[in-house]
Amino acid sequence: MKEKRWIIREDYDLETVEKLAASLGVDKIIATLLVERGVTTFEEARRFFRPGLDQIHDPFLMKGMKEAIERINEAIRQQERIMVYGDYDVDGTSAVALVYSYLRELDRNIDFYIPDREREGYGISYQGIDYARETGVKLIIALDCGIKAMEQVDYAAQYGIDFIIGDHHLPGEEVPKAVAVLDPKQEDCPYPYKELSGCGIGFKIAEAHLEQRMGVRLCDLPEQLDTARRQRQEELKLRLLKYLDLVAVSIASDIVPIMGENRVLAFFGLRVLNTKPRPGIEAILKFGHVDRRKAEAPESGEATETVKSGYFEKELTITDLVFLVGPRINAAGRIRSAFDSVRLMLTEDPAIAHRLAEDINTYNLERKDLDTAATEEAKRRIDHDPFYKGRKSLVLYDEGWHRGVVGIVASRIVEAYYKPTIVFTRGSDDLITGSARSVKEFDVHEALEKCADLLEHFGGHKCAAGVSLRQENMRAFVDRFEQLVREGMGVEEAQPEIEIDTELGFSQITPKFLRILKQFAPFGPDNNVPVFVSRELVDTGNARIVGTNHLKFSAIPIAERSAPYPAIGFQLGECLTRMRNERFDLCYQLEENYWRGRTEIQLNVKDIKFNY
Repeated sequence: MKEKRWIIREDYDLETVEKLAASLGVDKIIATLLVERGVTTFEEARRFFRPGLDQIHDPFLMKGMKEAIERINEAIRQQERIMVYGDYDVDGTSAVALVYSYLRELDRNIDFYIPDREREGYGISYQGIDYARETGVKLIIALDCGIKAMEQVDYAAQYGIDFIIGDHHLPGEEVPKAVAVLDPKQEDCPYPYKELSGCGIGFKIAEAHLEQRMGVRLCDLPEQLDTARRQRQEELKLRLLKYLDLVAVSIASDIVPIMGENRVLAFFGLRVLNTKPRPGIEAILKFGHVDRRKAEAPESGEATETVKSGYFEKELTITDLVFLVGPRINAAGRIRSAFDSVRLMLTEDPAIAHRLAEDINTYNLERKDLDTAATEEAKRRIDHDPFYKGRKSLVLYDEGWHRGVVGIVASRIVEAYYKPTIVFTRGSDDLITGSARSVKEFDVHEALEKCADLLEHFGGHKCAAGVSLRQENMRAFVDRFEQLVREGMGVEEAQPEIEIDTELGFSQITPKFLRILKQFAPFGPDNNVPVFVSRELVDTGNARIVGTNHLKFSAIPIAERSAPYPAIGFQLGECLTRMRNERFDLCYQLEENYWRGRTEIQLNVKDIKFNY
């Protein structure tokens, strides 16, 4: 692993921090964290700490929404068969489950379809359209894909099949000739928030349709509504809330920003997951060994906030969704069939949910074995093949690698070598297909655009993309991609960075500070768990290795009077000897560690520097 550069954020105005601290009655560290996240006024802080469904935007501001709802209504009136089509990952399958379950309550003449990763590949497939034609479908609602499916939409039109595209990926110069194209990233789309997940787009379709049916909107101010419409608005909230668990899972798994509208959707989605999770999610959590037993009130009789709100003892977080739920839902599409993922999210029968979750957990274990083996082989080649020595990019190919794990392998290679990476394997139709992952300094999607003449398909964003090409173009592509990386990143060796929010003394970790810090959740991109640095620390003498090379210790500052704090540094076991004998600085996040019914504040260490 490469040595990391520590970057302490300074992208804020001190005067703004001081004013915000005074208006909120908080210390400057909290105010700094808020300003770094774009929260600069009392009202913005109120909305940040008190999310409300009235903060999400009017769905009819999205270009194409009016036309989409009109076409859905026409299909229902004419009793036309509708098919909901989605990608095979978490975002796509959760989007399909959401829109299918919403429309299923209105019209039983509905189906869903997920393409096979191996046979059909990413996006809208001709096989999927042929299936729609054979089963009498007249309207396809495509979610989390389709923004570049010009030819497929034209193909469907030949058979009288209309398309509604609901995507969140970057569009090209043209968009498909669909009845409606819903994508906030279109340059002429006035929708204010551009970072919805694919499932988020699906939710906006359901929201728009239900608002039209009920004659009231979530964004309407209650004080401006009469009593009857206020009651309808409350009913509208309740009817939409049940879908937000799926939206939260997609937001976490697709790694979209968790600020603005996404933060509101994730906040309420986590509330649903923590109070009344759907049977499929509950079943998956059991296989993730999450303790879902209800917390009991203390003997004093004073019910805690946790018990009073109906929450389980271990509240689910975005991190739990990222590491426990998302990979398992993904595994079905990677190893077997993503239809199982949709069925899992749709079923209301706990017994069926358990059986599907058990199968999916088995797929996930198989996926782990496949990606571990492929990652180890990829690293062996990089370390021993002279071809890779001195290269700025890493492009690897093996026809034996499973198509469902190449994205995971690419991510692990970037983590280990910090270079733009593409991992290829044998695809369908005699193509080579792969996944690209990049580093902070390089836009991989832009590079692929400059290689478009060598590629059959590509799509994605700055940090990640999918790509396919013909065997005969492989060598030319590898050379051009390497040249683009060299031009884009310069001669200096790229170095991973840790962005630190601010310095923190142990004496500043007060109950009030921790209480406010917890209210920054849900955490994720653009609102990451705050990272702090504390300097001139020593170990209290109990440093040791636990698990597979994890460093467990307690740290105490030399220069300030403070109690020690327990700390865990994952995969930092090589620091043990120096820690026992030297002073050090810690870069860490604060977290609550649950163990055998007890909760303690722990430092989750991201890096250690020995400077003394």
